[in-house]
Formats: sequence, structure tokens, C-alpha cells
Amino acid sequence: KVYPNFPNPFNPETNLSFTISERRFVTLKIYDLLGTEIKTILNEYKNPGYYTEKFNGSNLPSGIYFYKLTAGGYTSAGKMILLK
Repeated sequence: KVYPNFPNPFNPETNLSFTISERRFVTLKIYDLLGTEIKTILNEYKNPGYYTEKFNGSNLPSGIYFYKLTAGGYTSAGKMILLK
């Protein structure tokens, strides 16, 4: 399960939290409004549990961004707003 990022809107840092119920290969990526991949935050195996990853957008312009989490066959995405 993916939780909404906090804070949202953010400047320049936000937290992305999720839980997984069994060991899975997890990817967490950030995309811009056009769908271009901006950053890969996670790309590794994770054990069951609750995780929080920080995303720093200080080098990005203000705007709407998306995060996408994939863990095994599960995929979820959310929208976040960077305000400077």
C-alpha cells in the first residue's frame, strides 16, 4: 500500500511512505507531468514492513509530479505538487 506523500504541496522535500506484506523487488520512481522519468528512488529488494523514502525536489521547477511504486505485481501511483 502506498500512502499520500507528506507534506503536499512541498518545498523542497517530501516523504513517500509505503508498506509491503512480503519480500518483494520494489521500484519507486518520480515522473514529471509529461511522463518523463525524473528520478529512481528505489530499485531493490525489500523485506515486509513500513518504509518512508525522502524525495528532494530542490533542483526541479515548481509543478506537478507523480510517484509510482511497483512491488511484485502491485503498482500504485500518486500526484504531488512542488511549490517554490
